[in-house]
Amino acid sequence: MNIRHINEQVIYDAVYEAIKHITYHPDPAVEPLLRDALDNECDELRQDVLCSLINNIELSPDSSTPLCQDTGTLVVFAKIGNRCVIDGKPLETIINYALRMASSDLYLRASIVRDPLFNRTNTSDNSPSIVHTRIVEGSKIILKIAQKGGGAENMSNLRMMLPTCNRQDIIDFILETVVEAGAKACPPLVLGIGIGGNYEQCALLAKEALLSPIGTRSSNSDYAQLEQDILMQVNNTGVGAQGMGGNLTALDVHILHAPCHIASLPVAVNIQCHAHRHIELEI
Repeated sequence: MNIRHINEQVIYDAVYEAIKHITYHPDPAVEPLLRDALDNECDELRQDVLCSLINNIELSPDSSTPLCQDTGTLVVFAKIGNRCVIDGKPLETIINYALRMASSDLYLRASIVRDPLFNRTNTSDNSPSIVHTRIVEGSKIILKIAQKGGGAENMSNLRMMLPTCNRQDIIDFILETVVEAGAKACPPLVLGIGIGGNYEQCALLAKEALLSPIGTRSSNSDYAQLEQDILMQVNNTGVGAQGMGGNLTALDVHILHAPCHIASLPVAVNIQCHAHRHIELEI
């Protein structure tokens, strides 16, 4: 079995550049969807909101100003090949060092506190990141990296539903979550949905589902149809961009699912705002 060695500097450089890129660029499908919505919008106030979102995307890289003042929590899903060895520090240490350096060099707002309750002093460098690691077959490292803002994250939800619930019950729970979030999650949204697993896996599925490129569908036809049905019904709620009404409440919906216990049906909704900042790296 051939073992591949990867120097820590290679990982550091890739993560640093990834953070720099997503600080100024959302998912590439966001802007075209906003422009389509603008072309079909007659209300002057809603037009103004959509124009502001589009202008923000255009100005961010040119002015080296982050897409959003909330540069978020750095979330990384890492798949490490079982035939690869990192020469140097552990992966999480490398990621956090890249995060600290990027936050300093790019003048990112410091958004992380040391303790959630008793010592809410700021770490001043946006670390630590949240890293989820899996060992997989192969000799590569694949990193899905996202900046996750606090406003949308706060409006996310999880419910341990009854196994007798049907697909519309799940849709109704998601609609309830979106309507309750209103403008607080900065729509138009991307929705990551986790179905199955258990309490903690369900939430992880929802988070990782967010990182699917906009416009892609589940490989399972039943879930692909469910994604489309949820997207249609969410956009029929009338919440609209920045809560101003209209037909664009969500840009897309992605579902990941897993086997679960016979007594359970966990469903999680992870909400992302229109500043949908994520990237996938292969090292």
